[in-house]
Amino acid sequence: MLLKDGKVLLGKRNDDSSKADSDLHGEGTWTFPGGKLGFGEKLIEGVSRELKEETGIELLKAEAISVTDDIVHDNHYVTVGFLCTEFNGEAEVLEPEEITEWKWFLLTELPENLYLPTKVMIENYLNRHYVHPPCDGAWTDLHRRS
Repeated sequence: MLLKDGKVLLGKRNDDSSKADSDLHGEGTWTFPGGKLGFGEKLIEGVSRELKEETGIELLKAEAISVTDDIVHDNHYVTVGFLCTEFNGEAEVLEPEEITEWKWFLLTELPENLYLPTKVMIENYLNRHYVHPPCDGAWTDLHRRS
């Protein structure tokens, strides 16, 4: 999640599901830059690489702010969201077959059709819930039994 002057950067995913390239069925939605890790790649390395590949923006600093279970009828991903407030460059459309445009939105004026992981990450950030759904003490209870 790139944040600048109260605005977040979102990319419009291609309306064509074969080009939007998402197991979470995100065609036609607005999303953060991001993607999957390569084998052996550290989280922050993947964040930096995906940001550069998709937007041309160079990451200077980021912190993990959200962990979510993103589940649809046929796929399940664990998404780790990062807040990036220090970066260089302006967003460019570098993968036009997947993302058709990049645009800054005020956190108070977001588009309605947000990609599921993006929507949950924004909700987590605004509500200060960093794990979704909340664990409700499950972690503590699990370790008390051992």
